[in-house]
Amino acid sequence: MTDSFLAAAVEEARAGLAENDGIPIGSVLVIDGVIRGRGHNKRVQSNSPIWHAEMDCLANAGRLRPADYSRAVLYTTLSPCDMCSGAILLYKIPKVVIGENRTFRGPESYLRSRGVAVEVVDSEECVRLLQDYIARRPGLWAEDIGMP
Repeated sequence: MTDSFLAAAVEEARAGLAENDGIPIGSVLVIDGVIRGRGHNKRVQSNSPIWHAEMDCLANAGRLRPADYSRAVLYTTLSPCDMCSGAILLYKIPKVVIGENRTFRGPESYLRSRGVAVEVVDSEECVRLLQDYIARRPGLWAEDIGMP
């Protein structure tokens, strides 16, 4: 993996997996070439329905000014869900770099229609990390994406 920011998101995904066998999805928020926030899915660890990687990342970045978000790029190992896409739109983050969207595809078309630049890297590492987890923990995965 050549993109150091996506690699940092993968590190976060691995950190989540190492914490109580959490769901391995990671995210970083980059502003002006500097990581300002990092996070990983903590639904298992925190018993929270909303603590997805992107939400954790944004929370860890702290309060930022609208001008900061307008220069941001959000990196995430997996296509963002409806909830996380809503946060991207709320804070007017102009670009999202997605590690993979084969395992799950959120509303990428909607993000694009709202002016967000969406780049899908299609990283084999991101696919493998999540597919291995899903094979071991299909129930937790289904819960994470809101499937019955």
